[in-house]
This record gives sequence, C-alpha cells and structure tokens, in this order.
Amino acid sequence: MSTRASASRYARALLDVVIKEGNPEQVERELSAFADLLAQNPNLQKALTNPAVPVSGKRGIVKELTSRLASSSPLTKLLLLLADGDRLVLVPHLLAAYRDRLMDHRQIVRADVTTAEPLAEAKVSLLTQRLAQITGRTVTMTTKVDPSIIGGVVARVGSTVYDGSVATQLDRLKNRLRSAV
Repeated sequence: MSTRASASRYARALLDVVIKEGNPEQVERELSAFADLLAQNPNLQKALTNPAVPVSGKRGIVKELTSRLASSSPLTKLLLLLADGDRLVLVPHLLAAYRDRLMDHRQIVRADVTTAEPLAEAKVSLLTQRLAQITGRTVTMTTKVDPSIIGGVVARVGSTVYDGSVATQLDRLKNRLRSAV
C-alpha cells in the first residue's frame, strides 16, 4: 500500500475517533506540532524513521514527546501504534490527510484561483461567495497571478477546474475555425 493511502486510512480512523471523543481541531494542532518538531529536528526525524533504531527506542521517544498529551489521547495512541509498526515516516502525510479530512468534515473546500492581474479585495470576496454557491460549501481561496491566461479567471476547486480564461476561449475559437475549414 502506498504511503499516501496508508496515511489516509490512519487519518480517517483518527478523525472518526476524535469526532466521537474529542476536539478535532485540537488534535490537528497537536499533530501539526509533532510534525513540525520532526521537520525542525533532522536528527530526531532520522532516529524515528531509521529502521536500525529499535522499535522500543522509538516508542520511548514518542512517549516522551507526547507526555504533555493525555496518555489516552487518540493521537498519542496512534503515534505509539505508528512507532510500534515502524511507520513514523507517515507523520507528514498523516497530517496532510487529516487536514483534508477535517476540512471535508467541516464542509470547507480549497479553491486556487489564477487571474492575469491581481484581484481587488472586493472581487476576491465576490468570487469566494460565488464559488461557495457553486460548491455548497465554505470556500478558502488562494489567488495567484499568471499573465499568460490573458484575462478572466481559472478556479481549481478540488479536482474540478472552472476555466474562464481568455487564453482558453481563444484556443477553443482557433480549434473551431480549424475544424470548419
């Protein structure tokens, strides 16, 4: 099974348990802090992901790092399970998958919007509202500028792309003219 698929299964299980027993946002913060700790300390990360380090040592390190959390915390249990299975390499992927699942649970969707020129704040707000109407969810939007689209907007919401760019419209027109000849 791939790393992402494994992380996604663990994230789904963690969120299911946390929704019933705890605070999903708190667990996200704690998991994020743990992942940041690993990312900022390469020696710690190497020790926890190196197959030559005994599982018992990894378990002890994880216990010490999670000592501030409740010992019965679902996150502590999961991290200890990952240590026992020598799967702590999944932590960054687990965090990403957990965040995605948490956003889905909270009915929030990400939108990446590309325009030819920077958008005014009022237009960003209007576009956010329109995308929320289309998706039926709360939208968190990031914008970027790409002059190659000439004008219009390209919005990527999940795997769906709404392409209203001038460049795409010109390309379609060119293809229709070629096929008509």
